[in-house]
Amino acid sequence: MSAAALAAEIRAGRRRAIEVVEAHLADIAARDARFNAFTEVTAARARAEAEAVDVAVAAGQDPGPLAGVPIAVKNLFDLEGVVTLAGAKIERDSLPARADAFLVRKLREAGAVMLGALNMDEYAYGFTTENAHFGPCHNPHDLTRIAGGSSGGSAAAVAAGLVPITLGSDTNGSIRVPASLCGIWGLKPTYGRLSRRGAFLFVGALDHLGPFARDVADLALAYNALQGDDAEDHAQAWRGPEPVSLEGGAEGLRIGILDDHFARNGHAEAFAAVAAVARALGATHRVTLPDAAIGRAAAFLITMAEGANLHLPNLRARPDDFDPGTRDRFLAGALLPATWVQQAQRVRAAYRARALALFDEFDVLIAPATPYVAPPIGQEMIEVDGQMIPVRPNLGVYTQPISCIGLPVIAAPVAGVATPGNLPIGVQLIGAPWAEDKLFRLAAHLERIGACRAPEPRNAPNGNPHA
Repeated sequence: MSAAALAAEIRAGRRRAIEVVEAHLADIAARDARFNAFTEVTAARARAEAEAVDVAVAAGQDPGPLAGVPIAVKNLFDLEGVVTLAGAKIERDSLPARADAFLVRKLREAGAVMLGALNMDEYAYGFTTENAHFGPCHNPHDLTRIAGGSSGGSAAAVAAGLVPITLGSDTNGSIRVPASLCGIWGLKPTYGRLSRRGAFLFVGALDHLGPFARDVADLALAYNALQGDDAEDHAQAWRGPEPVSLEGGAEGLRIGILDDHFARNGHAEAFAAVAAVARALGATHRVTLPDAAIGRAAAFLITMAEGANLHLPNLRARPDDFDPGTRDRFLAGALLPATWVQQAQRVRAAYRARALALFDEFDVLIAPATPYVAPPIGQEMIEVDGQMIPVRPNLGVYTQPISCIGLPVIAAPVAGVATPGNLPIGVQLIGAPWAEDKLFRLAAHLERIGACRAPEPRNAPNGNPHA
């Protein structure tokens, strides 16, 4: 049962929120050891919130569009009374959060029920969620493979049917990569669209927050609930509420297929996924995003420098308490010459201007989301275009050039594409800034015609155990 259908059942009094929550808590206890998606289960809070929803329904009140829907969030979101770990051993020494993050509060205001916090790469610096402190997150479609990252727990929890909606963050692809590898829908909104207050940021210049879901209607339901003006988040560019609709289909949308950088650097299944979506839409126009590789290089430098600056005190005082892989990348960032970082910002600005010019001709651009299906846990190198390259950084080869300039993207799971091991893979539906409505229209159309849909995970009994 989708989140939308579940909320409708609860609002109508046909199901009780507390019964739904108890079923989900029992399921997490029984099955999450396979996935290692949760780092904290907030059972007492969930029961109290579910009871409050049931009381409101009994009193004839509408608890909201997400009435009684179980949710969970990446463990870099503040949850009142819980230590915000951000995937790090170091943060275990921090005090519990005094209040919920802004987006958590928005979901709660819509009636959702919080079940807990989810596994991630340390400090969101990674694409695999192979966390040295909390263990790797396992892909629900093949437990020997990664779930992607850094929001791996968020994607795996939805793909496995543990919860219908989760929240993640995306700096260089950390929503879109795990969505692609786990075969679900993910949204990276326009930079500045949603408040980031109460989230442990990684790179303030690049960080976005957004939802995951198994279908487009649930993704839209979450996104609409998340919108709101936060006067305390000075990075938010509030334009008023802009709820998205799933009506209208693809009619009138000018669609382009990104080539050059986005037609190289990957395996056949990544390009087959793009081709399948293009065929379904009758899209034939190919377009080049100028200097995508250079834009990606700029994103690397900015990420390294800002991340290192944020964590420099602990790098000096507690280097052995970092995940070794994360520590080494932060240390490298701390050694970057300032002139390199300044030049990266100039390059980024020029690259963004060239990218925005494409939307004079196109409404939506299609590109691969990941260069290959989920690699095995622990795999360090992979062959691409005849060369052996590192697995982890290359997972962002198609997402980094888009996130570094703040464009909105929906990651869509592609149906009917032959892949190694029959594993899922997705595409990016990319829009102009503030054009989330067009992306949702196209995503809903692709889902209706069967071109994109979330496959049933192999490790969830009967697909979704809560149906």
